[in-house]
Amino acid sequence: MNEWLFTPTRFHNTFSAGHSPVLRIKPGDRVITRTIDARGFDWENRKVAQAPNPQTGPFYVEGAEPGDVLVVHIGKIEPNRATAWSSTLLAPYAADPAFLRYEGLKEQAEETWNIDRQKRTAWIDSRNIRPGRIEVPLKPMLGCVATAPGSGQAIPTSTPDRFGGNMDYNGMVAGVKLLLPVYEPGALLFLGDGHGRQGDGEVVGNALETSMDVEFAVDLIKQKKIQWPRLENDEYIVVLGSASPLLQALQHATTEMQRWLMADYGCDERGSSLLMGHLLEYDIANIVDPHFTVAAKMRKSCLPSCGR
Repeated sequence: MNEWLFTPTRFHNTFSAGHSPVLRIKPGDRVITRTIDARGFDWENRKVAQAPNPQTGPFYVEGAEPGDVLVVHIGKIEPNRATAWSSTLLAPYAADPAFLRYEGLKEQAEETWNIDRQKRTAWIDSRNIRPGRIEVPLKPMLGCVATAPGSGQAIPTSTPDRFGGNMDYNGMVAGVKLLLPVYEPGALLFLGDGHGRQGDGEVVGNALETSMDVEFAVDLIKQKKIQWPRLENDEYIVVLGSASPLLQALQHATTEMQRWLMADYGCDERGSSLLMGHLLEYDIANIVDPHFTVAAKMRKSCLPSCGR
């Protein structure tokens, strides 16, 4: 088991196995690294890459093969500069078309937020908005975590899919365990698009966009097939399904949750259907990316005791 300190100097705007690995790591290894913001500004607020969502990585995981599951333990996500930025109007998918056409403001604008890492807050003071001051608690997260897609594809970093990607789920915080399908040798792990905070749906089209200090560790589950990203925290098991329209994203997340309950928790199809019918919860992760993302959740306290 090794610990690696990696400071990135080049970044990628596609999830692809065509990018050379920046580091080769083994299951059990821990990596300390950094990400830059969605427009390519780093921890010193220097422009070092192009938008959108330039990624740190890929990290090659020794022993990872197609058909495995990559387990990513996220140990730390912390803003490493004193500012963030966000837009100031609802994104088009988030509001009624009639409102946007007849009532809503037409020109998008941005505000710069101040970050106080000791007080764990971010705020703006601006003459351009009412109320003039808005302050929110920090809840740092990663908008993008992904393995390389298969078949030689190069998928833009604006996009979520089966391999993870730009899911923009505000539950992607320090302390979670993320499970991603492996499609290429070495898995090729990417991460980026740090948010100081984001509400459900990412309804202004972005979040508190900033650069981050990130620590993670990796593990492998050999020859275990999953079809969509899975996440675990202290309270929930979660599946992240992505598609457009939103209904299809919900269907993907619901179906994968049922597969999980049947494979790992001793349920058959009828039993898992009943559990989900009365206990399943949903979060809308994002409604602004090329594919939308829905999180289907089950409380661990409600899962059958015969499961793992």
